[in-house]
Amino acid sequence: MIGWPELILVLVILIFIFGATKMKDLAKGLGEGVREFKKATSEPPDDSEDINKNIIEIAQKQGIVTEGKDIKQILKEIEELKKEES
Repeated sequence: MIGWPELILVLVILIFIFGATKMKDLAKGLGEGVREFKKATSEPPDDSEDINKNIIEIAQKQGIVTEGKDIKQILKEIEELKKEES
């Protein structure tokens, strides 16, 4: 195992090789990468685009014109069609 003295020695060598500003940029980039990774793994995937495509396909199969309409309008028309059929 590597102990604290070895880690400090490696850090000092890296600072001499790359310089303090470069090390700061490297640490900042590493922190941003870790943050993005945590965010990506903790949030559920955004499937809204797939859901919207499915809604549009269903509406078109039922004869509803979908161009120029948002999803809420399309869903409302699907509901109205469903009520009329009942």
